[in-house]
Amino acid sequence: MIKPGSLLSKILVLLLIILIIGGCWNRRELNTLAIVSGLALDKAEEPGKIRITAQIIKPGEMKVPQAGGGSGGGGDGQKPYWNVSATGDTIFDTIRAITHQSSRKLFFPHNEIVIFSQDVAKEGVQEYLDFLDRDPEPRRLIWILVTKGTASEILETKAELEKVPAISISHLIEARAATSEASAVKMHEFLTRLMSKTTAPVASLIEVSGQGKEKTAILTGTAVFKRDKLVGYLDKTETRGLLWVINEIKSGIIVVECPGGKGKASLEIIRARSKIIPEIKDNKIHITVKVDEEGNLGSQMCSEDLTSLSAWMNLERKQAAAIRSEVKAALKKAQELNTDIFGFGEAVHRKYPKLWKDIEDHWDDFFPDIEVTVIVNAKLRKSGITTKPAKPE
Repeated sequence: MIKPGSLLSKILVLLLIILIIGGCWNRRELNTLAIVSGLALDKAEEPGKIRITAQIIKPGEMKVPQAGGGSGGGGDGQKPYWNVSATGDTIFDTIRAITHQSSRKLFFPHNEIVIFSQDVAKEGVQEYLDFLDRDPEPRRLIWILVTKGTASEILETKAELEKVPAISISHLIEARAATSEASAVKMHEFLTRLMSKTTAPVASLIEVSGQGKEKTAILTGTAVFKRDKLVGYLDKTETRGLLWVINEIKSGIIVVECPGGKGKASLEIIRARSKIIPEIKDNKIHITVKVDEEGNLGSQMCSEDLTSLSAWMNLERKQAAAIRSEVKAALKKAQELNTDIFGFGEAVHRKYPKLWKDIEDHWDDFFPDIEVTVIVNAKLRKSGITTKPAKPE
């Protein structure tokens, strides 16, 4: 037991005081900060320059609206955010240029998203991510997105359930697991792929839907990179094929025809596991992708009894065929783009390290022609609390 007044007790008190004082040395008052919630990067009209838009939260407008007020703003109708843009030569000097328009210092720890326009992404994103990774304020958990249009336009879209578009988009990405039709990539994941000699980076693809004040942001698939440059896109079907392979399927719906051919059945994905198995056959690299999936019968738009053994097995076969088709669609597009978005090269490296030393610098020559076998084992477990459709006898 430490005695009061002893040397040890005095040292402990002194250390406690130092920790309390030291913990506040870099504290900043909220009213001196401009809290950034999103960044958009576009090419400027002047050649060789970048245009950056920062979405800054206006704390005074984040109050709950009065009864009868609409969503997405303060009670007096003012937007709870400010989109401010500047043009410069690099991301660092452009962000500094924004301070000429803001009376507060830009503060990045709460930034949720970074959106690259297609034009910027095609020329390379490494230098921009280098700044965000190097600076101590931005988190490596930022979502990385690409849009085919103007990136700043995404920050002007309508947010129905959130007050700030950037926060709404962040939540949209988090909720994408319900369909597994869009990629969700954080900055640290993108950088890990970027540093790999083989595995190509990907990002969420986001686009604008609607016109004027009704414009909303929607996730439409995946942006595919070669090194740090955008080279193409995956649609929703191809995206889900990618997610099957890389073990990122969380949930979703598979729609198939009822066995009798008169109507559709919706099968809910409950769980899924995948495995990439590289092999050498006849001196050639061969990849087997094995997917194990379990689902439930979610709904049926046909009158037949789908719980009979023959109908149930028919649904399982169609479920497996649908998954196989999605995976093959992703494989076809990736090989057309010559981008190993699946991590096949890493799998070969782990299993055949000696072979890998000979081929790692030439992986781009191998990947487009690799033969891939897709094996799917799909099982239906439940049909809900009803076994037969409601219909007149």
